[in-house]
Amino acid sequence: MRGLPLLAAFVACLAFGAGAASLPYDETADAKADLARTLSAAQASHEPVLVVFGANWCEDCRALDKALKAGRSAELIAREFKVVKVDVGNFDRNLDIAKAYGNPIKKGIPAAVVLSPDNRILYATRAGELADARHMSEDGIYRLLKRAAGNAQAAH
Repeated sequence: MRGLPLLAAFVACLAFGAGAASLPYDETADAKADLARTLSAAQASHEPVLVVFGANWCEDCRALDKALKAGRSAELIAREFKVVKVDVGNFDRNLDIAKAYGNPIKKGIPAAVVLSPDNRILYATRAGELADARHMSEDGIYRLLKRAAGNAQAAH
């Protein structure tokens, strides 16, 4: 019977680990280094960078992440952008990065900024356009991303 609590703890850790693996934001990531690497890759490929600000606790952030990984939105993202995700925690992480791009998280998360490969802002959600992502249709998210891609192409 002594092994039963240990087994239960082990199973709980496995379950937590499996759940954590599916979370969209790496809370231990060095967001500045990730952004610098992505911008460098974007310069080589001449693609814009989609920076997505959010947090794992945020249902809308998880809904947007799901939309970015499936269907037309995923195809558009793969074709048009290099992507980097920036974890803002409880609005206590990486705020300097958000501020550098006009503070798109001011009206809620998730928020997004499209950057040129040379780090100029081409598009940003400044009015909380994605902050209700869980209630947006797949088509609504796609249209917003399509508009961001169009702005990036026009500026390129």
